[in-house]
Amino acid sequence: MQPTMKAPADLILLPQWVVPVEPAGMLADHAVVVQHGRILDVLPAPDALTRYAAAQTTTLPGQALIPGLVNLHGHAAMSLLRGFADDLPLMAWLNQRIWPAEKQHVSEAFVRDGTLLAAAEMLAGGVTTCNDMYFFPQAASEAFLQAGMRATLGMIVLEFPSAYAVDADDYLARGLAMRDELKDEPLLSFAFAPHAPYTIADATFGRISTLTEQLGLPIHTHIHETADEIRDSLKQHGVRPLERLARLGLLGPNFIGVHAVHVNEAEIGLLAQHGCHIAHCPSSNLKLASGIAPVADLIRAGVNIGFGTDGAASNNRLDLFAEMRLAALLAKGASGDAAALPAATALKMATLDAARALNLDDRIGSIVPGKRADLVAVDLRDLSSQPVFDPVSHLVYVAGREHVTHVWVDGKLKLDNRRLVDLDLDDLTARASYWRGKLTA
Repeated sequence: MQPTMKAPADLILLPQWVVPVEPAGMLADHAVVVQHGRILDVLPAPDALTRYAAAQTTTLPGQALIPGLVNLHGHAAMSLLRGFADDLPLMAWLNQRIWPAEKQHVSEAFVRDGTLLAAAEMLAGGVTTCNDMYFFPQAASEAFLQAGMRATLGMIVLEFPSAYAVDADDYLARGLAMRDELKDEPLLSFAFAPHAPYTIADATFGRISTLTEQLGLPIHTHIHETADEIRDSLKQHGVRPLERLARLGLLGPNFIGVHAVHVNEAEIGLLAQHGCHIAHCPSSNLKLASGIAPVADLIRAGVNIGFGTDGAASNNRLDLFAEMRLAALLAKGASGDAAALPAATALKMATLDAARALNLDDRIGSIVPGKRADLVAVDLRDLSSQPVFDPVSHLVYVAGREHVTHVWVDGKLKLDNRRLVDLDLDDLTARASYWRGKLTA
């Protein structure tokens, strides 16, 4: 009798726990099999070793394997402005410090270097996908591709000129040209990124609404971040920002509203009715004193929520483990309900729900055969993690990004035993030092 031939595989991962997110819960002593950048199989470890012949087998004792984290809102290049304008409210932060600095210093080189620094920080912390909004997105694409990180590039739009574009039409034209050039890059996707209702005219929003319908791309914009924003909208337009966007036809399953701190019951219903998504940025909201988003009410209404770090200039970390924990605690404290945002829900928001907002949930966000192998190993062997009753709970309430040991994007190893594989840390530090000198000259 001939022995059964084993099926080929590129990689077998053998963690203590697999946390697939879809379905909820965890699988003990299971293996994840990877072939050609895809998850080929998830099955008990002994069966995997019997069924597959892998080019490489990696054992991860005491570790939980989770889907790569998805940062639903960031300004990656602003890592070069980390700590540059601290302890100010949003509009003072923008008008007095950030916008003047950007006007003087932002360039393709600034964006490339800042995005590369951010990508390194995110990959080392288990973030494998970033939804980015900033100037010179093509330069950002070069950095994300150099790092081997998945990214949704925002085609940023503003009414006022910058070093990148002169007016709204120019921003749109440049963004669409970038998309046409890069649309076949497997790690890249695209979104319209009008900055905010207070920086975009009705006519521009109308054009973006039409383009979104034609191209099926997400719309990624700041919304209801501060009470002042709402007061100004009432004075200028006679309605609150979300109502204005609804009248202009922007709300729908492709709409990602960032922050949504100051939303009332009717607006939460409007977001749910239209199938919108929210990028919740708890650290940035607190640091800029913008407020606490009503996450428990949004969840209860059925609004899909993912987590964002915002930029390092207003956080100052690109750390989704910190956002998960803070979001869960704030939701409990603000609502008076200890079950308002359980650990399993928080992890799903940081992975599958954020992927869904980007129209990427058929590719990433959970450990399911057929999806891309964006995977993260988290070490739960530290004394501070003992004992481990529930690995999912530990991932949200105990573990931090310092416990991330391995990261794969599209099946390619990006972090190996806490060391970045493709990026030179000395080079990144030198780039950051160069821009610090420019900004403080």
